[in-house]
Amino acid sequence: MAGSTTAAALYACSLTSPTTLGPVPEDSKEKAHHLKSGKGFTNPWDSWTEFGPLDIFKGVVWRRITGKLNWPDTTPSTVTVIQPTFLPDRTSSKTLRATWLGHACYYIEFPGGLRALFDPVFEERCSPMSYAGPKRFTQKPCQIQDIPIVDVIIISHSHYDHLSHPTVMELHKKHPNAQFFVGLGLKKWFNECGIKNVVEMDWWNDVDATFSQSTGEKRISNTSSQAPLISPEASDMKARISCLPCQHTSARTPFDKSATLWCSWCVESGGKKVWFGGDTGYRAVPEVPKDVDDYGDEYKDLPHCPAFKQIGDLRGPFDLGLIPIGAYDPRYLMSPMHANPFDSVNIFIDTQCKRAMGIHWGTWVLTAEDVLEPPVLLKKAMKGKGLPENGVFDVCDIGDSREF
Repeated sequence: MAGSTTAAALYACSLTSPTTLGPVPEDSKEKAHHLKSGKGFTNPWDSWTEFGPLDIFKGVVWRRITGKLNWPDTTPSTVTVIQPTFLPDRTSSKTLRATWLGHACYYIEFPGGLRALFDPVFEERCSPMSYAGPKRFTQKPCQIQDIPIVDVIIISHSHYDHLSHPTVMELHKKHPNAQFFVGLGLKKWFNECGIKNVVEMDWWNDVDATFSQSTGEKRISNTSSQAPLISPEASDMKARISCLPCQHTSARTPFDKSATLWCSWCVESGGKKVWFGGDTGYRAVPEVPKDVDDYGDEYKDLPHCPAFKQIGDLRGPFDLGLIPIGAYDPRYLMSPMHANPFDSVNIFIDTQCKRAMGIHWGTWVLTAEDVLEPPVLLKKAMKGKGLPENGVFDVCDIGDSREF
């Protein structure tokens, strides 16, 4: 019989209440992102433009119906998917290790043993319906049951490509001790799903968490009929989870737009800091001809979101940034809430990330750009800023792991 090793995530978790534990902008107490009615949230910057359902219908749906909007070809799939490998136990964590599981989902193995999962969605469709809506054009690299340990699950916002009810329920069943961290207003959704181990947070709030591992069991199979040998490996893991701003919106129905808060996040553990951009825009760009550069002289001074420089100045630098690079065409319609690669590189610079990986592409067709355009433009954007095209802000195959 072949030998095997598994690690059981059986522990007690102690959390501080959400509060401000790090530096914040001077105007943060004004909470300008809270609607004055007390019901919902907004982006309080000149870089934001609000579009209604009719604007979106005209910009995307009607153009597609009339043939004025090209739709990317996904046959055959042009994004490589490989089977991921995960570390066998917590004691194997010597560096920061990041594995892309498609779209915005990353699995992070921190030095010291903490395991964090960001925006997991394992369904075929990112939709309220299992039979309609955007369908995967790349396969899932693994199943939820293949992920050995999950301590922290971060949810950036309520859109279906970032928050999936079936995924959340399966994760909770497989990893019942995992702590969910969400933006304001989303705790109710989790509680209604029967999940109590969830903390909701506002921008610039922090939580310190200590995971006291009671039985990290190391099982060594043998050829006898006796049960596997078990040796306890008790240890404490500490983390700081920080809820930070981004420029986006939220909704799960036509009637709850912006009712819950959208966020970026920082998770710090084992001497490493990861910033997760989730889903965000950077600047609102007007409709311009296809051959016009909206970062050219005429448009280079358009307002951009100031929150990212605040994040970099006050909470950076970060060892790794997970930064969205896709879902941006038509540009004028998507730019307030979705960064294109040129925006992404500016976000990378503003947030003071030492390295970054591109997310929010390669899984579902959500907008009109070609499937492989985001990584091509990312290299061009890095070169335009005088930064290396490789090795600093990269993309990888779905299922691939990188160390930092």
